[in-house]
Amino acid sequence: MSTFGTINTATSPHNPNKSYEVVQPPTDSISSLSFSPKANYLVATSWDNHVRCWEIHSTGASMPKAAITHDQPVLCSTWKDDGTVVFSAGCDKQVKMWSLLSGGQPVTVGVHDAPIEEIAWIAELNLLVTGGWDKTLKYWDTRQQNPAFVHPLPERCYALSVRHPLMVVGTADRNLIIFNLQNPQTEFKRVMSPLKYQTRCVAAFPDKAGFLVGSIEGRVGVHHIEDAQQSKNFTFKCHRDGNDIYSVNSLNFHPIHQTFATAGSDGAFNFWDKDSKQRLKAMARSNQPIPCSTFNNDGSLYAYAVSYDWSKGAENHNPATAKHHILLHVPLEGEIKGKPRVTTGGRK
Repeated sequence: MSTFGTINTATSPHNPNKSYEVVQPPTDSISSLSFSPKANYLVATSWDNHVRCWEIHSTGASMPKAAITHDQPVLCSTWKDDGTVVFSAGCDKQVKMWSLLSGGQPVTVGVHDAPIEEIAWIAELNLLVTGGWDKTLKYWDTRQQNPAFVHPLPERCYALSVRHPLMVVGTADRNLIIFNLQNPQTEFKRVMSPLKYQTRCVAAFPDKAGFLVGSIEGRVGVHHIEDAQQSKNFTFKCHRDGNDIYSVNSLNFHPIHQTFATAGSDGAFNFWDKDSKQRLKAMARSNQPIPCSTFNNDGSLYAYAVSYDWSKGAENHNPATAKHHILLHVPLEGEIKGKPRVTTGGRK
């Protein structure tokens, strides 16, 4: 008999797409989701100060594996490339390293002077990078107490994405800083976001030629790095309903098809193909925002949180009645496989 939790795929206001539900979800808003690069282990960080891990079965069933706590809300998480170690950070200004699958205790491997918003493992450099509200980017060799090097940022770090050798950092005031990680101590290029409002998320292209940027104003920018490719740049609207405009909270490329998903404060997630400039699939809206999402390593699962995202402030959050869910969608090929651009009469 299976030891995995039960699967609830009944339609409900938070789960109109009949996704699988992860058992024993966090008790407060969910801030990040990270799948192991090697197996179906899912980590979630939360405003309840916890980092939790589940084993996800191919049937969609889930089983809690382990959990650790921080002193304050946890905002971000990432895995080491070999799938043995989880890193997490947040409002306690500490970076914790956790040998999750061997039952080890978390160790603090880095600190900032303000909350840490973003974290990523750079396998090619064997370094961890963290971005904080102290306006710094710090690179950590986890065997040493002090950062390998520190890079000042023009403003607070809000978003970060790594596809070696490309790293893109989004800060307050709409700055986008591009790094070539073959020379990580020097900025390669700094550009202003093509979007008029605050950056919420970024995602480097799988081919490293550019990146996506999402804003609080229900819009995504598709931006190329090289000057010769600027004519390919465009922006598009999403996560809007009439006059209601919602934040784009998460951008994830599919690891096989290289299409991407957006998730937003409207409670919806959509699949897109940037090359044909098409939306592949629009999913039904949940009754709460989707603050974060991620694909597993082979793209057979898309995990997303349905949880308050603070976009309407603390006054619109009731901890006593709020529910928090982690859901697992199994993408169909038609939802995530790109389509050729439609041509009529020899014209695109």
